[in-house]
Amino acid sequence: MNPTTNDAAGYHAGAADSVYARIALRFLPLLFVCYVMAYLDRVNVGFAKLQMLNDLQLSETVYGLGAGVFFLGYFIFEVPSNLLLHKIGARRWIARIMITWSILSMCTAWVSTPLQLYVVRFLLGIAEAGFYPGMLLYLTYWFPAHRRGRMVALLTAGNPVSGMLGGPLSGFLMTSMAGVGGMYGWQWLFILEALPGILLGIVVFRHLNDRVADAGWLSAEERAMVQRDIDMDNTSRTHASIGATFKSGRVWLLALILFCIIMGSYALSFWQPTIIKGTGITNPTLIGILTIIPYTAALLSMILMGRSADKHRERRWHVIVPALFAACGFVVCANTAHSAVLSVVGLTMVAMGVVSALPMFWALPTSFLGGAGAAAGIALINSTANLAGFISPTVIGALKSMTGTLSSGLYLVAGTLTLAALLIWAFIPARLVNR
Repeated sequence: MNPTTNDAAGYHAGAADSVYARIALRFLPLLFVCYVMAYLDRVNVGFAKLQMLNDLQLSETVYGLGAGVFFLGYFIFEVPSNLLLHKIGARRWIARIMITWSILSMCTAWVSTPLQLYVVRFLLGIAEAGFYPGMLLYLTYWFPAHRRGRMVALLTAGNPVSGMLGGPLSGFLMTSMAGVGGMYGWQWLFILEALPGILLGIVVFRHLNDRVADAGWLSAEERAMVQRDIDMDNTSRTHASIGATFKSGRVWLLALILFCIIMGSYALSFWQPTIIKGTGITNPTLIGILTIIPYTAALLSMILMGRSADKHRERRWHVIVPALFAACGFVVCANTAHSAVLSVVGLTMVAMGVVSALPMFWALPTSFLGGAGAAAGIALINSTANLAGFISPTVIGALKSMTGTLSSGLYLVAGTLTLAALLIWAFIPARLVNR
């Protein structure tokens, strides 16, 4: 049997597979661990809430606003941050992001008033702006579109892994460290979970290569092959300039779709411990252990979905189906508030859906954005959509304060996920993204 060739002329598929496997092995483990820490430091306030609201005499509304205000800073600085990454390189910029966000996350341990919580969370959003879209942009420098779905899925696996590890760890720290040094357990939670991010920032600065041309660990022939693949991939993209990106109705439509999905994602992240506690389970360690179940299922679902999307070169339905599945999960949670078993089933459906939909979504814009337009477009979509991270906990917190239940907020996010699926089905043509 004659060997087939890769996109790069004259390079056999088997040899190309080997090169891309080496690239993935070099960068993906580090980026994965960085994403785990980023997501943990972003949402660990959901676990800290179980204690800090009583200790600081804060209301559910204050918590919701404090959790969400992070995303206002994130929104304002996202596009400038990604453009700076594109200009000065991922190695320096991602390292800077990690070190500054870790320091600010640690500072959350010493807030004592609503205003202090709002300020620290807002500054944390500024510090982290550009991190996830920056990593997505970084993958476009190394992997062509038909290889990128699995890479994005593996990277975004940091989301469920963060939940699998962060839940039990957060519960353990809050229980075991309570009173140590005269501080509350939730204070130690913020301090100890921030320290690894500083160390990882230093590792990123020493280990990442900004471009294919900088990869001395690849041969000249291998670098040329990868660069040809990337260049050929870029020729099929229609938005290569910043101006065209900002004027594109399709880009803004994708921002709306992602907004709807993220409404569900952060409803899960910020309220899952509260949903479990509402069933009558009050021990933080046990709550943390139970969160392993949804995130373990989500991790498996996301990996399988990424493989399926790359195998079939199909993108739209690999977002639509998970989004609808998550919507059904929120409906289950809204109607089973007093059953721990059924609530965990609903949360598992939610986690599988939103965690699988998010990486699959990013195959849509990266299919047609290229050049500086990719840096601006990815950041624009991500920053605008992440305003849902402000609206979701804020609105749900306010609704819970008014009604005494989470049900109305859970129905709301079920509706937004359904809307995301309908928008993709109606307005994103298969010919644009399925390749």
